[in-house]
Amino acid sequence: MKVVLLQDVKKLGKAGDVCEVSPGYANNFLFKKELAAPLSKDALNVVKTRQRAEEAKAEQALDQAQAWAAKLKDKIFTLKIKSGAEGKLYGAVTAMDVAELLKKEGFDVDRRHIQFKEQIKTAGLHDVTVRLHTDVTVPFVVNVVTEQA
Repeated sequence: MKVVLLQDVKKLGKAGDVCEVSPGYANNFLFKKELAAPLSKDALNVVKTRQRAEEAKAEQALDQAQAWAAKLKDKIFTLKIKSGAEGKLYGAVTAMDVAELLKKEGFDVDRRHIQFKEQIKTAGLHDVTVRLHTDVTVPFVVNVVTEQA
């Protein structure tokens, strides 16, 4: 029996693929879990429409990431951190601190996408990289300023 996969199925294929499967597997597993539909023009059109929508969404995300990259590139952000008497930071600057700083500036970035060249434990200028999209990575500078506690 030929079916059109509506979702990715392990060891069978990806969404949109036309596969030959046994009628029992199709009726008892694929159709019940809505992973596939019988091969027809309507089913193919549904899959193609979903694929086009996903491609458009991915393209829009890439465009937004590139626009943010243009604004972020070579920009310096100032981060105020409490320090001890000698100007040494309490702990280190974390990705969460940088993510909150970027959010205040209007860039909603996941903290897991922020990368440091080295751990930030001192005041001064530090290079930071953020991955906005799989194809877009942007370097910028964080200026750590200490405040006496």
